Amino acid sequence: MINTVSINDRCFLYGDGFFSTVRVRHGLAELWPLHLARLQETARQLAINVTDWQALSRAVTAAIETKGLSDAVLKIQISRGESNRGYSPLGVTAANLVISCSALPDYSHWQQHGVKVALAELRLAVQPVLAGLKHCNRLEQVLLKREASERHVDDLLVCDQQGFITEAIAANVFMHRDGRWYTPELSRAGVAGVMRSHLLRQRDIEQVNWQLPELANVDAMVLSNALMGPVPVQSYNNQPLNLALAKTWCNAFL
Repeated sequence: MINTVSINDRCFLYGDGFFSTVRVRHGLAELWPLHLARLQETARQLAINVTDWQALSRAVTAAIETKGLSDAVLKIQISRGESNRGYSPLGVTAANLVISCSALPDYSHWQQHGVKVALAELRLAVQPVLAGLKHCNRLEQVLLKREASERHVDDLLVCDQQGFITEAIAANVFMHRDGRWYTPELSRAGVAGVMRSHLLRQRDIEQVNWQLPELANVDAMVLSNALMGPVPVQSYNNQPLNLALAKTWCNAFL
């Protein structure tokens, strides 16, 4: 494992790797057991050989302590390794690890006032083998970010190519209807976020396969990821939602 990136690194060449973005709070890697479990499961599914997970945990702690991080963002990126030209993973070197840190964005305005969400025009590719994984192929999210900027909204609700509601650009979505909370089941596309996993453990939330007509009676929405936590949705497609209900649900986890 190394901390520099070669031009022969398969993450650089092909997106052949995966990552997790960790919130550092008061000098600790928040939800680290869930991050580690997801990294391990992703490595297993992608057949990327990481030999020493304890070393990764020690490297995360060392990065936080060495840089004196209190509240920050820590990104852990694991590549399959380095190889010669070609897609084949045969003969690849050992997996590479890169840990980087950056300032934590200020999400307080979103947490207090909610976000404006619209329906994305772009739809996610359906690939069950990669569904749920936070792999390094993020070009869809890059295009979605551009779309959101051009449409002057905070985020987008994204469906897959079969029309199933999947997620937001870089967050999972929770929807309230008839007194219950729901979240999309992610067997076709999307990322199974660490905060989503945490919320599913804490509350009775049903995983569903909904298409757009199912939104007709949804009265509140929440977005979540590991950095911003749960954030209420103020409006969807310019239609106001129950912000007070969403904020009450969010505040239980902040």
